[in-house]
Amino acid sequence: MRLILRNLGFYLLAFWASITLNFVLPRFMPGDPVSRMFAQAQGSMQPDQIAQLRKLFGLDDRPLWEQYVSYVKSVFTGDLGISITRFPTPVSDVIGSQIGWTLLLGGVALVIAAVAGNLLGIVAAWRRGGALDSAFPPLLIFVGSFPYFWLAMGALYLFGVSLGWFPLRHAYDVGLTPGFNGEFLSNVATHLVLPALTIVLVSIGGWMLGMRNTMIATAAEDYITMAEAKGLRPSRIMFRYAARNALLPSVTNFGMALGFVVGGALLTEVVFAYPGIGYQLLMAVQGLDYPLMQGIFLTLTAAVLFANFLVDLVYVRLDPRVRVR
Repeated sequence: MRLILRNLGFYLLAFWASITLNFVLPRFMPGDPVSRMFAQAQGSMQPDQIAQLRKLFGLDDRPLWEQYVSYVKSVFTGDLGISITRFPTPVSDVIGSQIGWTLLLGGVALVIAAVAGNLLGIVAAWRRGGALDSAFPPLLIFVGSFPYFWLAMGALYLFGVSLGWFPLRHAYDVGLTPGFNGEFLSNVATHLVLPALTIVLVSIGGWMLGMRNTMIATAAEDYITMAEAKGLRPSRIMFRYAARNALLPSVTNFGMALGFVVGGALLTEVVFAYPGIGYQLLMAVQGLDYPLMQGIFLTLTAAVLFANFLVDLVYVRLDPRVRVR
């Protein structure tokens, strides 16, 4: 419990630092959202309207520390401001409407890549020098060296345009009413195949190679030799003894990847016009939507910190050595 509380304190401190940077950085950038809106309005805005907008975005003439206190208070109450590109929609509503699709795409791709990659790495290391160990690592690393968008465009052209097996864009067909029914869910799954497949192909090689290298080092430990000398089944030694200990670095990698899932696969979402946080961040940057950018960056930071905290909790369970610190 002492270890968990100490780590929780570190993560809260990091979260406070991210809030502070999120507040400071946009105020050091040239211009501000109100000036952009005034330029887009071509002089049709009145001075009192400009003053109200500056107050709305927290850019009024109050001292900086007062603005900071107000910003921190609004963050902890869930008020992330008003989006400029989708004015007057609140930033929290914009993120809330997009984050589900990002979690679906990134989560499905991450779980498939991590599970399949680790299993392939375990088997390849245990049967070192076999066909699986000789063929798959270089092949998957070669495929993973291609950028997301290149594979995405290739898959889109081959399976979407040429063969017509999968849809070309969006998360579901236009005109289809969202709901938890078989028709809608199957349609969403069909749209999910190509973007998820490209992410899996790019990332599975790294998972396999990482687990393979760790498994090879673990298989040389004395307790593995002892288990073999006892006559235990090879499958039990491979999974219960070797793989369980070799899995610890993959747990860390999974936690980090889980946090960055919220950021979305930006280029994949752009190629497939798939709704998500990554695509929304691109739109915010292009539109100089500072409140939306701040909200997305803060969401990413919170997701990464929360995922790492979950990894710490899992480590306490998986690794007894952590509990005796």
